[in-house]
Amino acid sequence: MSAVRVPGPTLQTEAETMVAATRGTGTKDDPWQLVTAPGTSAYTMYRDESADPPSLVCQVGSTRLAYHLRAIEDLAAWLKQQGDWVPLGAADEQKPAPEGSVEAWGRSAANPVGGWYGLRKGYRGRFGMYLPPLLEALELAELEHHPRNNQMRAT
Repeated sequence: MSAVRVPGPTLQTEAETMVAATRGTGTKDDPWQLVTAPGTSAYTMYRDESADPPSLVCQVGSTRLAYHLRAIEDLAAWLKQQGDWVPLGAADEQKPAPEGSVEAWGRSAANPVGGWYGLRKGYRGRFGMYLPPLLEALELAELEHHPRNNQMRAT
């Protein structure tokens, strides 16, 4: 396995990163501890099933993002339909997403929610940054860990 850069002075293998991510149970009190695909930023995610709609809360430093909770299953199903590697294409809400990317699908009127999976206006983007490591940790997808231009595919 190749090494993945993570915050701090140590290197971890992809498997070690995934194991670390799965230590959390995905609750508010025990969130998933995740690292972006390039290994440059740590963040947490947890399920909030009491929210309307049920949400996946992503905490990146002091910034809180929220996505439809169904994004996990919907993205996994879409990746299976694609049948091959798909670019992540992470972009802020105000910037266009590369066509055919995870980010573009997460905003598309053709996806199961009919538009943005992001729930917080002004912070709806970065779907292609924060969802892929979670799907990898849940063993629903494979994810590349290069400094740029990462891709993912269904397992």
